[in-house]
Amino acid sequence: MKLYSAKQIYKADQISIKKEEIESNELMERAALQLFNWMHLRMQGAQVKIHLFCGIGNNGGDGIALARHLVDHGYNIEVYVVNYSEKRSKDFLINLDRLKDRKVWPSFMNSDDQLPEIGRDDIIVDGIFGIGLNRTPDAWVAKVIQHLNSSQAFILSIDIPSGLFTDQGPDDFDTIIQSNYVLSFQTPKLVFFLPETGGFIEQWEVLDIGLDPEYLMQTETEYELIGKNEVLTLYKPREKYGHKGTYGHSLIAGGSYGKMGSVCLSSKAALYAGSGLVTSFVPKIGYSILQTALPEIMVMTDASDNELTDIKFDIEPRVVGIGMGMGTSDATVKTFSEFLKHNKLPLVIDADGLNILSKNKELLKYLPDNAILTPHPKELERLIGSWKDDFEKLKKVKAFSKKYNCLVVVKGAHTIVVNKEKGYVNTTGNPGMATAGTGDVLTGILTGLLAQGYSALDAAIFGVYLHGRSGDIAVESTGFQSLTASHVIENLANAYLDLFKMPEQPVTEEENQSN
Repeated sequence: MKLYSAKQIYKADQISIKKEEIESNELMERAALQLFNWMHLRMQGAQVKIHLFCGIGNNGGDGIALARHLVDHGYNIEVYVVNYSEKRSKDFLINLDRLKDRKVWPSFMNSDDQLPEIGRDDIIVDGIFGIGLNRTPDAWVAKVIQHLNSSQAFILSIDIPSGLFTDQGPDDFDTIIQSNYVLSFQTPKLVFFLPETGGFIEQWEVLDIGLDPEYLMQTETEYELIGKNEVLTLYKPREKYGHKGTYGHSLIAGGSYGKMGSVCLSSKAALYAGSGLVTSFVPKIGYSILQTALPEIMVMTDASDNELTDIKFDIEPRVVGIGMGMGTSDATVKTFSEFLKHNKLPLVIDADGLNILSKNKELLKYLPDNAILTPHPKELERLIGSWKDDFEKLKKVKAFSKKYNCLVVVKGAHTIVVNKEKGYVNTTGNPGMATAGTGDVLTGILTGLLAQGYSALDAAIFGVYLHGRSGDIAVESTGFQSLTASHVIENLANAYLDLFKMPEQPVTEEENQSN
């Protein structure tokens, strides 16, 4: 699913209005009707008090139009216009007049007005600001927003939580609505999935307001949202007459004294991801550990007992995953440097491999084309430097990806795969995966997919999805606190099977009666 910018959504509005030969207020009416249908389906006329807080732009116009539909169906509403400017959008004024025709008179709120009382069992509809907001709200409007947030009432936001910018980070987090539910028009917004701003959205849903499908289809976006439908097109089915050589040989290199578990996890994950063969390259201390823990893999050892000092092998793997548990001793830094300078194979680099790169940035020029780097936030900061907000972070990651012709997997609640100018936002995963070893598992999955012939971009997108989906399936039986990296590996099979599961159809009344 494409994630459109505010400018692209505005253009889609204009094109839709022109093509359909309608007035802009008709498009607003379409949006308001979708909002009403969503609420009415769930409330069924319940007389819960609904407080609609509307701005004086088009987002407020949506709220005013929604209020009219709620009144027409007998709902108990109170309408407030947050009077933050002397300007009024044309469509806001049209819908305000229509509401007044119903003898509903909104309360116009100004800077010195007393804040209305809101019960914790009431519902708030937030339509103060929309996607066009480009400055921090005035102090008195911020007080209104804080009042709504502290009410403990359920907050439903129209399109985007008021106070959030669409295409830049916030300046003041106290001026943003904390939404329980966001009904987003046509597409979710990128800010729903970023660490700084995602916490302001508890749940979201897209409402299709019928914007021009041709424009939406042809328009390229900087970011895409990745779910099951997107990764299904990437999946490579097994060939009937294939053999283990068909599905590639993965080499997993890493480990040091006391840190062999990471290599075990990565190697096992590469197997479970479908790699035909897996070899682990480890210090001598890891030989018995790997041979005992994973009978399906092969093991090669370094000359050193406790750390990697010379990465040389006489096999021909298709891909190398490297860095997990490797350490950053002088000897290991030297051998990793020499390996990079002579390596021609596709690479997945994680953990200490990234730490070595961040301290020795001259090594970045030796990365093979389309190497996949998998940093967690601190490792990323060491690589690209600090950032003021998530948008600057992504801008820096894009520049880094372009400069070194590599892919960067920006780990987080919604992991983002960055390939030069394009980002792919993952939708799977859960807080239980914030535990030791899950990053090692991801490295193994990506390595295993590359071994099978997936392109670097497809492997990164598909691998991140599978990793998160495995965790989602696992957490159903473990709970968040007890989920481990091993559980993620063990559920990779279920994640693959889940790709082809059809959603259950609701049972009809006739079927119930026949049973």
